[in-house]
Order: sequence, then structure tokens, then C-alpha cells
Amino acid sequence: MTRAWTKWMTAAVAAAMAIMLPRAAGAQVLGSDAAACTGGGGPAILARIEGLKDRKGNLKLELYPADEEDFLADDGVLERAGKTFRRVQVPTPAGSGPLAMCIRVPHPGRYALLFTHDRDGKNKFNFWTDGAGFPANTKLGRRKPPLASALIDVPSGVANVTIRAQYLRGLGGFGPID
Repeated sequence: MTRAWTKWMTAAVAAAMAIMLPRAAGAQVLGSDAAACTGGGGPAILARIEGLKDRKGNLKLELYPADEEDFLADDGVLERAGKTFRRVQVPTPAGSGPLAMCIRVPHPGRYALLFTHDRDGKNKFNFWTDGAGFPANTKLGRRKPPLASALIDVPSGVANVTIRAQYLRGLGGFGPID
């Protein structure tokens, strides 16, 4: 075999394993879009969620356009303007173990993705108690996260990402709990 063939095969096996990772690790794929990630569908994002503070409230994934103006903009404003916005929300499952959520995207391309853990279930982000995370998993601190931390490229299939939840950690702002 040629060196290029071996390199291509290694990449193909790694990609296949990444697609199967949440199922192999025992994670149930949550959300109304789960079939887009488990049935070989797509385009979609399969987000493995780690580092939850507890198993209360609701989990939410939100999809935004990949530009500064629209990143974290009001969903009603985005929808009225015909721009990309999608939300998948589920009750936090009881128990322990890995979690994975799926969100469909309109077509392959670059998007911004936000994960939130709405611990009190009031559907409004509470800075003091709720958690958040982005694909880049950089520490959020006390500032609005930069667009670059939320960007994800989605192919015609399923993009896999691991998001580590972050919560308020004193004066240092948001960070992982462990």
C-alpha cells in the first residue's frame, strides 16, 4: 500500500469511529433531530455534552449564522429576516453517563453553535446558575464569547463535536467545574 492510501484509510477509520463514539460510549442521542444523527442522515451536528454540574432543568442547542452581527441575536429577529436559527431543547435526563444531542442544519456549511444548561427550567439564561458551552471549549471568563469559539463546519453528513459545559466560578467568570 502507498503512504497516501494508508493515511487516507487511517483518516476514514478515525472519522467512522467519531461518528459512532456517542453510541459506542453508551450515550443516547437526545432531541427532536436525533434521527438526523443516528440514521446516517445529515447534514447535522452531533454534540457530546460533558461536565454538567447536575441533572436538573433543560439542555439546549442553538444554531446561528456564522457572522458577528447574527451571533447570539434574538431568534425572532433572525427568523423574521429569513436567517438561520434552530433550537433543540430537551429535559435533562436523570442518571449519569454520557449525553449527546443532535441538531439539523439547513445545508452543509459553517455555523455558530451554542449549548446551554437551563438548570432552573425557566427558559431564560440565569448568569448565576446556568451553564453554557461552545465547540472550541475555551474558557469563557466574564465576557461575551467570541464568534470564533462557536464556529463549526458541517459536511453533508454529521459533524461531531464535544462541548464541555461551563458555569460561573467566582470572580474568574465562567469555566468548567472540573
